[in-house]
Amino acid sequence: MKYLIVFVGGGFGAACRYWMQGVVYALFGSGFPYGTLSVNVIGSLLIGLLMSVFEVRFVVQPMLRVFLTIGVLGGFTTFSSFSYETMALLRDGSYALGLLNVAGSVILCLAATWIGLTAGKLF
Repeated sequence: MKYLIVFVGGGFGAACRYWMQGVVYALFGSGFPYGTLSVNVIGSLLIGLLMSVFEVRFVVQPMLRVFLTIGVLGGFTTFSSFSYETMALLRDGSYALGLLNVAGSVILCLAATWIGLTAGKLF
């Protein structure tokens, strides 16, 4: 049953990622992987917030936790896409943009997770 829950959540998360990346790329263009960076930051914020709320404030059904964190957010975040896009930037000689993508992804996602964990304690 857990595999089905992860499967359904992952599909939903991937569809949300596809939509969100499309919106971001339409707004900012595709010269830099803003869409991937945005879903990774948002996903990191949400997992920090949810895990903080689940662990500290609310007891939730284990299946709901699996659905939201492993399924939905696992399908939503895109570090495999991040890795590929960074390598493509480096391959194409865009070393500064490649390094900016690495630094931005790591720093912003860690910061977003910390903010989510901190905000979750307010609930």
